[in-house]
Amino acid sequence: MSVAFAENSYSGMTPEGEDYRALSSTAVASLVAGVLSVLCFLGWSMAILPLLGVLLGARALWSIRRTPDELTGKRLAVAGIVLSLACFAGGWGWLSYVYLTEVPDGYTRVSFSQLQPDASRQGEIFPPSALELDGKRVFIKGYVKPGAQAGGIKEFLLVRDLRECCFGDSTPKLTDMVLVRLQDPLRADFSLWPRGLAGTLHVKPDALGRPDSVLYSLDADYLK
Repeated sequence: MSVAFAENSYSGMTPEGEDYRALSSTAVASLVAGVLSVLCFLGWSMAILPLLGVLLGARALWSIRRTPDELTGKRLAVAGIVLSLACFAGGWGWLSYVYLTEVPDGYTRVSFSQLQPDASRQGEIFPPSALELDGKRVFIKGYVKPGAQAGGIKEFLLVRDLRECCFGDSTPKLTDMVLVRLQDPLRADFSLWPRGLAGTLHVKPDALGRPDSVLYSLDADYLK
């Protein structure tokens, strides 16, 4: 008996009667996607992670059931699916709560998409509907465009997408930025996360054509 054990140890073979089964890489990928699905709490776009985790987990379970003598990893696939579903439900629930409660009373939510010109109208620089927002109290979310000052900022450009101003073209489109002036004692710090601001919006079509012009500006009395 000892000789047989020694031969098995030397050859690296599994004990007699047990066949080697490979760990499903798809099951491992499902678990990784499930762990990363916690990022769903940061933004709607991260919902792709739990969806991927569920699909990979389902695929892994199907493969394991189809070839049980060749693959293992059922528990990992199930864990990946459970984590993905939990983070999907929790993340979307949290983001929905934030969306419904983040606008202060007395303000109207406005997005950068509402400030864009109609592509089908040649020559239009900004939508006529934007003029209707002039002087209105609005709430808008965006990113603080990085500048020379990193903290205690009173005046800055709020941009639609950090990728445009930080990792691509350094000058965003005129309709993709809002000049923000914070009222005392409000001050902002540069951050890679979006900021919510509320205040009075001003639309200045007469500023077009100037090198340092801005079409939209916001006198903000609320910063989140």
